[in-house]
Amino acid sequence: MNIFGKETVTEKEIAKFLKNVLGFKPRNLDVYKIAFIHSSASSKDAMCNTINNERLEYLGDAVLSAVVADYLFKKFPLHPEGPLTEMRSKIVCRDHLNKLSRKMGLEKFVVVEPHTEPKSIHGDVFEALIGALYLDKGYEKTKDIIINKLLLTFMDLDSVLQEEHNYKSKILNWAQKNHHKIRFENSTAGNPKGRKLFISRCYLNNSFIAEAEDFTVKKADQLAAEKAWEQLQKDSENGKKNNDKTEKNALIKNS
Repeated sequence: MNIFGKETVTEKEIAKFLKNVLGFKPRNLDVYKIAFIHSSASSKDAMCNTINNERLEYLGDAVLSAVVADYLFKKFPLHPEGPLTEMRSKIVCRDHLNKLSRKMGLEKFVVVEPHTEPKSIHGDVFEALIGALYLDKGYEKTKDIIINKLLLTFMDLDSVLQEEHNYKSKILNWAQKNHHKIRFENSTAGNPKGRKLFISRCYLNNSFIAEAEDFTVKKADQLAAEKAWEQLQKDSENGKKNNDKTEKNALIKNS
């Protein structure tokens, strides 16, 4: 069943969605069906291979990042690497992908275990859809659809690029609220261009979480905080997933 408890949608409905929203007729519908299967609803094929959208999500993440990087590189020919990287991060951040997925109406196609509702499920299925699109249509067609049918249609890019994401404040507030300690350690390193490079490492309760580098301490801290925040979100989701499995196994054992 899908995330809202309705009956699983038909192949015809998926094909109609791809035609109406993305503007094309799929050659291989099976890969799109897999893109909508969340890991909580995994199954096995005849060769005992796991069937879910995690591999497609991995592929879609890489394709989306490359397409957005190419788009920004051409749109802002005078911008150096740092600002381009920051803009790309804003566009492909999980919050925006979640919103984009909802606007597209992808939730009605998601196959997920009942009572399971991971925080990032919307963005995950969006990336898996991009992975399926790439396998079915190739890079150039996928690139055209991402830019013209998705980003420019469902996302206000100008507003997104002007947003300020203060991940350092976000993670510090989270730590204070949940009685944890977050600290950032900074160091410097040289680089081939001769400019001083600042390295920021983020620690949670003395355990290393993430690191990043930039040409200013402030930017390095922000990038490290963003990576740390994303890691905490993943750890939280994996913890919930493991708890769900434990509860499910207990119910089966006691039944």
